[in-house]
Amino acid sequence: MTEDSSFPKLVSLAAHDLRTPLATVSGFAKTLIRRESLEDPASRYVQMIESAAGQMVELLDELGLAARIEDERYEPNLQEVNTLDLARGAAAELGEDRVRVGGDGAAVRVDVEATQRAVTALAQCALRHGGVELVDVNAAGPELTIAPITPASAPVVLGEALRDLGAAVAVRLVRALGGSVELDGETLHVRLPR
Repeated sequence: MTEDSSFPKLVSLAAHDLRTPLATVSGFAKTLIRRESLEDPASRYVQMIESAAGQMVELLDELGLAARIEDERYEPNLQEVNTLDLARGAAAELGEDRVRVGGDGAAVRVDVEATQRAVTALAQCALRHGGVELVDVNAAGPELTIAPITPASAPVVLGEALRDLGAAVAVRLVRALGGSVELDGETLHVRLPR
């Protein structure tokens, strides 16, 4: 395989090329949503299409990021953010009834958008694969902890059992940024660079 035909580049190309038809689907769904002439159930169906298109964009972002990391072409846009803000972002996305936030946090220098998706994905993975209804995300300095991590969810959250794209990419991202992801008992420690 030549350098230009590597698998990570093929994945990046596919993720890029899928955006055009997806943008068309999303654009027309948004146009239909703005029209007030749609009645239920058609109105609901169009909203579901638009929501699914948004989810596809997020999946393509994750897939493209993973391919760049694996191909060593990832160039993070480093900016300062507080770890407590990252924890709060996960709670806002997943629901404050599902993610309890604590700690004081500290400033870290990371690719903010990608890291926010990563923290959210790790918390969501702990919920989804751990069979729990609530996780704690605590910001202690440059470290975030997520608990509980059940024995069933541990290999998935660590990206070792590839059953959750978001968690697998999150672990790769944190390590590519110079941080670490480790499990200690039922607590996941996500250390981010300062």
